[in-house]
Amino acid sequence: MKRFILPALGLFALAPTAALAKDEAVKRFEHDGATYSYTVTQVGDTRVISGVEERTGKPFTLRVGQHRVRGTVGSQQVSFTLRDVEPLKIEPTTLASR
Repeated sequence: MKRFILPALGLFALAPTAALAKDEAVKRFEHDGATYSYTVTQVGDTRVISGVEERTGKPFTLRVGQHRVRGTVGSQQVSFTLRDVEPLKIEPTTLASR
């Protein structure tokens, strides 16, 4: 289970989040042939990442604290340290150019 979620967390586990942001737009990423869509919300000092693996419909909810990630993937409980998270290697995207 970690092999699917840990790399995904690299995208946003350590990224700064605006303190006053409420709900953000749905984001998507692909990993090992699976497409995931998710939203990130801030609840106090904890980021809550809620989403679904689009092909199977398997939901996940992760609570990212200062040192640890806890949550559920489908019906399975997960818990791991942020040290275990490996960032995904993503090609830079040019949004606009002149």
